[in-house]
Amino acid sequence: SATLTAGRSFSFIRQRLGLGDTAAEAIFPSPFRYHEQALIYLATDLPEPNEDRFPAAAAERALALCVASRGRALLLFTSFRNLRVAEQVLRASAAFPVLVQGERPRHVLLEALRHQVGSVLLATQSFWEGVDVPGDALSLVVIDRLPFAVPDDPLIAARIQRIRDEGGDPFGTYQLPRAALALKQGFGRLIRTRHDKGVVAILDGRIARRPYGTVLLASLPADCPRTESMEDVIRLFAQQAVA
Repeated sequence: SATLTAGRSFSFIRQRLGLGDTAAEAIFPSPFRYHEQALIYLATDLPEPNEDRFPAAAAERALALCVASRGRALLLFTSFRNLRVAEQVLRASAAFPVLVQGERPRHVLLEALRHQVGSVLLATQSFWEGVDVPGDALSLVVIDRLPFAVPDDPLIAARIQRIRDEGGDPFGTYQLPRAALALKQGFGRLIRTRHDKGVVAILDGRIARRPYGTVLLASLPADCPRTESMEDVIRLFAQQAVA
């Protein structure tokens, strides 16, 4: 449930900040009407993310989504490898300007996305939060994989080992809450004002197939409609185009 997920998030944040149970906490309702402003698309028909076919299949689906949205998209990746595959596919289509993290400074890329309406920006971790592109310039956010931390990162590995040493559950108390928070931040790039509308597409089908997917989905707005149909996404963007 959303309440359980919020509790996990608060516990995770308190632990990271070293606050224990001493901090007060509260949940405030969002000012946005997600049931009217946003749609979550779950691409459950793609290969598993650990399969060799996934990067190319995800890139082709991202292209189809960008065509439907007429660009105006932020594509968030968990690895540069998958970003490069998608970059090749999108550049080959020549359907819209393609902006890629690393080619120019972050603020320059964001300014280009804001002012070159119809552009598509491909980025990784540093763009999952702190990106504010309100209005018509951003109507689609694509998340290629669920944002679980890389377990062989030295810092992540040390934290996981410490939780194990203390008899805890690293996945349930650290990795899953961290991924839920990152997913929520990625989702938050789409709706920045009460007038924004669009789609958040999650290309990692594990969110609908694995037990932990319910926790991740619960981190997203409960009143935001969901679909597994590309036709629904295409229809929504077509309606927005003529509105």
